[in-house]
Amino acid sequence: MTHPAPIDLRSDTVTRPTPAMLEAMFRAPVGDDVYEEDPTVRALEQEAAARFGLEAGLFCPSGTMTNQIAIKAHTEPLSEVICEQNSHIYLWEAGGVAFHSSASVALLPGERGRLTAAQVEAAIRPDNLHYPITRLISLENTHNRGGGSCYDLPTLEAIHEVARRHGIALHLDGARIFNALAATGQPTAEYGRLFDTISVCLSKGLGAPVGSVLLGSRALVQKCKRIRKVMGGGMRQAGYLAAAGLYALDHHVERLTDDHRRARQLGDALAALPSVAEVLAPETNLVIFRLRDEVPAEQFLARLEQHGIRAAAFGPQTVRFVTHLDVDDAMVNRVITTLQELAL
Repeated sequence: MTHPAPIDLRSDTVTRPTPAMLEAMFRAPVGDDVYEEDPTVRALEQEAAARFGLEAGLFCPSGTMTNQIAIKAHTEPLSEVICEQNSHIYLWEAGGVAFHSSASVALLPGERGRLTAAQVEAAIRPDNLHYPITRLISLENTHNRGGGSCYDLPTLEAIHEVARRHGIALHLDGARIFNALAATGQPTAEYGRLFDTISVCLSKGLGAPVGSVLLGSRALVQKCKRIRKVMGGGMRQAGYLAAAGLYALDHHVERLTDDHRRARQLGDALAALPSVAEVLAPETNLVIFRLRDEVPAEQFLARLEQHGIRAAAFGPQTVRFVTHLDVDDAMVNRVITTLQELAL
């Protein structure tokens, strides 16, 4: 008896390279990137920067590294970073802001992770020796713990204006920025006008196996390259990995709307289940839902696992489903059917 293929909804980081992506990786011309001799890395960095209207890019192993490099480049000890209280840079990067940058963090409560310009401006520290100096505002788009929520362009423009007026740098944790762009239709190049640095992850919705690119001005990226070096992020024949990112930019951006459609299907099905108390309406490819108290999350996840469906706990009585390149329509239908048959 053959068993159906497992369905992994834990994250969009679990994808594997497609055959065409692997072929692009095998064919990539490479060199020593620490010597700045890898043509495929250069091509990826230039392509990513051009798409966002910025001058330069820096290829790194992970989004955590690109975020932490940017924070260190924009701050110094005794300074402060403003961010939403559930931001990835605060919750999921192992205390890196303190460890790498010796900076404090001002945490603001957002609406599904989104801040307003008024909130940000109110959090900027006055000139007082008792306080750290506000040096950086960091936004996350889409917002992970906000259920893949997206910023609208007017809000981003208003926060940019606050940052500009106060002489404070503005960073974007754009781990899933292409999901936000696909959902909102916002022009990609606008982001280079709004942000001083942007972290773009290639190994989530875009389906590359490894890597993120940090974007900014040429001078700032040169500074960031030195920080990458001291963090151990200099790579040698990295073009094999960069080729996957280039392929993803060329072939996997437009298909993100399929992931969003499938996430909405899952959200609608979950909302109809008696065991589900609340579903955050999916805006992109993340579906976060809260179970009723009488249905323990561990039991819910274990029963799904018995049927070849993997998902992730995301807090007390909260579960996250993520659609991605390796989840097709048939798999989504199978998940929905399983949920209904198990009366979960």
